[in-house]
Amino acid sequence: MTDQRAPEGRLPDFFIVGQLKSGTTALFEMLRVHPQIYMPPRKEPRFFATEMYERDAPRPGGTPKTLDEYRLWFADAEPQQRIGEASAVYLWSHAAASGIARVRPDARIVAIFREPASMLRSLHLELVQIHVETETEFGAALSLEDSRRNGKDIPEHTYWPPLLLYSDHVRYAEQLRRYLAVFPPEQLLVLIYEDFRRDNESAVRTILRFLDVDDSLPLRTWDANPSVQVRSPRAHELLHTVGVGRGPVSRTVKETIKAVTPQRMRHALWKEAQRRFVFARPEPPDEELMHDLRVRSKPEVVALSELLDRDLVAFWGYDRIA
Repeated sequence: MTDQRAPEGRLPDFFIVGQLKSGTTALFEMLRVHPQIYMPPRKEPRFFATEMYERDAPRPGGTPKTLDEYRLWFADAEPQQRIGEASAVYLWSHAAASGIARVRPDARIVAIFREPASMLRSLHLELVQIHVETETEFGAALSLEDSRRNGKDIPEHTYWPPLLLYSDHVRYAEQLRRYLAVFPPEQLLVLIYEDFRRDNESAVRTILRFLDVDDSLPLRTWDANPSVQVRSPRAHELLHTVGVGRGPVSRTVKETIKAVTPQRMRHALWKEAQRRFVFARPEPPDEELMHDLRVRSKPEVVALSELLDRDLVAFWGYDRIA
């Protein structure tokens, strides 16, 4: 991180730190409409996940790299509002916990954990969807991890190669310990994704009480983490190539579309093209592969259960895993 000084002005009072594919978008949307809370219009500033700076994803406004740039995300907050942000990679990141504690040691932290095998399958679908992963078969993508650690078999245009190391995402006990090392336990709230998905209103009211804001106001509920599968990899890549303007032909097509189509219509047409030709409901998972993942993940579930003093082994069905 290039600037560790806390500048004048406000920084977030609380952070939704992840896990990926565990309902953080739904949580962000439910919290940001609360009148006593300010969250920026965009999710995922990712400022404290410095691992992601090297090859950043293209997006309007980019990713803040200094505290001065970062605090601009919160410039519109009212003085009486609690400020928050949601970056689901902060649990995965090795740098985020200490970075947050350095500038906001009094911050409150909200984390959500999901059953590991289903989380990884959902993550793989997402990484394929956002063009980080090109291997569409889940089992094949998992088998590439060792070679990818050595810098091989990484998709040419992926902007976040470290996210392709799937096993790193489910080192739950290690991730939680990074936050417990720099924040007192009373500043951490850990939720379980399956509880949140079953009753997200109740979970959000728990968070509101944790943040010391009014938990009695009406809430709008959200579907926590719906998954989709790429139906046509070729159509998916074609739309992406045109969308980012990669190559002289695609840049020409993109500029022509921009010249003759209003922005709102372009966005609507893009979404409709994806819905019709690219994405579909996920197929049922390979149960043998999911079982193997759960066998590998059981020690992690046991360790997280001990840290949280909650029997996730039974809750997630790992008591039936040999």
